[in-house]
Amino acid sequence: MPIATTRFVFYLLSAFSAAILSAFLIIHQPSPFSLSSSNPLSFQSHARYGSETERVWPELKASWRLALATLIGFLGSACGTVGGVGGGGIFVPMLTLLLGFDTKSAAALSKCMIMGASASSVWYNLRVPHPTKEVPILDYDLALIFQPMLMLGITVGVALSVVFPYWLITVLIIILFIGTSSRSFFKGIEMWKEETILKKEIAKQQATMVNSRGELLVDTEYEPLIPKEEKSPMQILCFNLRWKRILVLMIVWVSFLLLQVVKNEVKACSAWYWVLFCLQFPIALVVFGYEAVKLYKDYRQRITTGNPESMSQASIEWTALNLAFCALCGILGGTVGGLLGSGGGFILGPLLLEIGVIPQVASATATFVMMFSSSLSVVEFYLLKRFPIPYALYLISVSILAGFWGQFVVRKLIAILRRASLIIFILSGVIVASAITMGVVGAESSIRMIRNHEFMGFLGFCSSQ
Repeated sequence: MPIATTRFVFYLLSAFSAAILSAFLIIHQPSPFSLSSSNPLSFQSHARYGSETERVWPELKASWRLALATLIGFLGSACGTVGGVGGGGIFVPMLTLLLGFDTKSAAALSKCMIMGASASSVWYNLRVPHPTKEVPILDYDLALIFQPMLMLGITVGVALSVVFPYWLITVLIIILFIGTSSRSFFKGIEMWKEETILKKEIAKQQATMVNSRGELLVDTEYEPLIPKEEKSPMQILCFNLRWKRILVLMIVWVSFLLLQVVKNEVKACSAWYWVLFCLQFPIALVVFGYEAVKLYKDYRQRITTGNPESMSQASIEWTALNLAFCALCGILGGTVGGLLGSGGGFILGPLLLEIGVIPQVASATATFVMMFSSSLSVVEFYLLKRFPIPYALYLISVSILAGFWGQFVVRKLIAILRRASLIIFILSGVIVASAITMGVVGAESSIRMIRNHEFMGFLGFCSSQ
């Protein structure tokens, strides 16, 4: 594991531990059964979540608020999918503060927007070739590593959102966002410098081929021995699709959906509830374990044969320690998604860059994984009737257009400027914007609860259902 990554992990662990320990030391009130946390920063995929907040569904009609929300949603979806982070940290405050939705409905609609944007981005990326290799633009090995752990983490995040006070969730999310955004920003600066050096080298090579009058010194055009075959969009689409891998991901998706739907129908904290809750762990661990063993064997074989080409597009060595690190990061990303109402991309996007995946592949793969996690929540929210259908269809339409045009514009800019680091800077910017909006909302809500002398401590999981 690189030294910079080790320092980043140490920063997260120490900061998280200090925040949680401080919460235990500050709060001395017992957890009441009558009060429950109305958490504006968490999303809940269960009908019984938290507080008795009244459902607020504004009417869908033309107004300046809707126009401004549409603009923010479009830009957030476009930048969020390009960066591979979704944008849930922007959507939830927008829906609550600007349009007036209650927190639960805003979180559900946020998932709808992430699903629409990620689905259109995946469709666009499937028709784009890999920029450097003859491999799919989507890294299915990394998707199989992270998707089951991400979904498992979302379940953990949902459980923690019931127990943790929302001010603590605000602090933890700001700590996380500061770390990931700064790390991504510095990563982008490093890549920008490398791209600048590369562009200078190319310009220098081109300059040596002309004389002082601008005439070519070499008038012979050399054709490559094996001409590169130009593929049609349909050929690229078929090449990028790996149906066996997609089938495995769909099986995991359906399994988690069935468990969540059945779990919502049983009594909270009953024996069957915990059985269904625990069944999610073996499903995730079996898929992760199978893919992890395959990557580890490939790594050992490459060491033996001296072959530098890995089956995945990450540049790290797939040792047992690094595989465990990726599993923990996948769970952490899902936990943040469960607390925040995002698809987990705030961890997954920066993580893929950290393990050496190029920005184009990192963005496409993170968005692909988020499509599964967000669509799982949308289907469940629909069955629970947690969002208004007209608003959901409108926001999904906006996000679909934003996801497609965001990918189109940024890919064109990368091709013109020859700087893939633009994706990293967009990712960092979205995380910073999310940290600011979530911080403002969290601070305002905390101040209001302090003034109203509301309970701000930890809650019992079963008593809060």
